[in-house]
Amino acid sequence: MSDSVVMTAEDFAALSAEIERLEGEGRRDIAARIKTAREWGDLKENAEYHDAKNAQAHLETKILVLREKQRNAEIREVQAGGDSVGFGSTVTVLDEQSGREMTYTLVSPTEAKPAEGKLAFDSPVGEALQGAKVGQSVAVSTPKGDRPLKILTIA
Repeated sequence: MSDSVVMTAEDFAALSAEIERLEGEGRRDIAARIKTAREWGDLKENAEYHDAKNAQAHLETKILVLREKQRNAEIREVQAGGDSVGFGSTVTVLDEQSGREMTYTLVSPTEAKPAEGKLAFDSPVGEALQGAKVGQSVAVSTPKGDRPLKILTIA
């Protein structure tokens, strides 16, 4: 995983806090579980011990993955408030086929929550919207064909 991971400074801070929590509290909790399980005797048939060791392996793997993500982080400034859609913009669009208005915020892939209107800037909709201006229509490629979206507002 040597590719850069685009994120906001806020997302980077949350990632750093999660790593700190796992390396501190997470490791202490696992160590306590292992210590307790060892006190129960024979380790060969001690399910609690093996479960705790597996949890430790999963925790360490998660820490490694998050550290790699942190190392490869490319912190990008939010470009909200411009005259064209960019990273961090909140955009209201009109689906010209259905007549529905939708509001999206373009965020990093790690922050994306489509159900909350937070779309990754590199998603099909995010890519189609980038660089567009108010009043412009863009085509979003979908499995059922292109879907025209008209930009109503950019914040």
